[in-house]
Amino acid sequence: MKIAFLADPLASFKTYKDSTYAMMAEAARRGHAIYAFEQKDMALDGGIVYANAARITLTAQGPDHAHDWYRADAPEETRLTAFDAVIQRKDPPFDMEYIYGTYLLELAEMQGARVYNKPSAIRDNNEKMSIAQFSQFTAPTLVTASEARLRAFQALHGDVILKPLDGMGGAGVFRVTADGMNLGAIIETLTDNGRRTIMAQRYIPAIAKGDKRILVIAGKAVPFSLARIPQAGEVRGNLAAGGTGVAQPLTARDLEIAETLGPVLAARGLLLVGLDVIGDYLTEINVTSPTCFQEITEQAGFPVAAMFIDAVEQAVAAA
Repeated sequence: MKIAFLADPLASFKTYKDSTYAMMAEAARRGHAIYAFEQKDMALDGGIVYANAARITLTAQGPDHAHDWYRADAPEETRLTAFDAVIQRKDPPFDMEYIYGTYLLELAEMQGARVYNKPSAIRDNNEKMSIAQFSQFTAPTLVTASEARLRAFQALHGDVILKPLDGMGGAGVFRVTADGMNLGAIIETLTDNGRRTIMAQRYIPAIAKGDKRILVIAGKAVPFSLARIPQAGEVRGNLAAGGTGVAQPLTARDLEIAETLGPVLAARGLLLVGLDVIGDYLTEINVTSPTCFQEITEQAGFPVAAMFIDAVEQAVAAA
């Protein structure tokens, strides 16, 4: 097959931990032709969606090969329909440029391209707010731009987390304890003085044991999560915020959440999702570019990338 990856610049990859790299390596190992392009490389011209895509040959990996792990041929303007699969792996921020990218990918789908995850499903399933569709698994949650409502929520629950709806990697996440210290300043900053909607959640003490990333591929859970344990003095477990990743088998509650959400999300066209679970509570549903492939594979021995490429092959064959 010819598989194209819409991703961030290849030179920015840390191949020893990058999940997109793991996908590429597994696909190449199976003999598939690998291509890459960035969001800025797409265009709609004459009613056809094109990308200036370069064929990629993998050469080396690891910290000693941060910038020479691949060889790229000269990019060629190619219809997205010319690829057997287009894998959307662009990281947030989920801004208007990201949304424009999903529009282009959706148009390409209408022309016959096979895109994973489905562009409209990425657009329609906000990674923070979509948990509200599965409230049986969530801690008390509020979504609003109202300072009064946010203050009332904190007064009711005492210890709360406030965060933006469009962040990643733990950026902009604040904890406010029962004393309410700095609550006003945090609300003003996150909501831009009432002009931006944010999320508040009751603090979950089980974060001390990790913010678990559960990967669900084609509706089925990878049997191990990666518990991202916060460093001392930190409330965020995100690896980007200094958390330590520890692979562990899914608990009964983890499986209940994954087995309930998996088929629903797969039916929407979400081939790969990353469920974030703290203790017994679902906190986010990641649909843009879920990570943790390599950490789970290295620690638990489960071939996550192979499971993903299996799913891509099966989806293409069924299309």
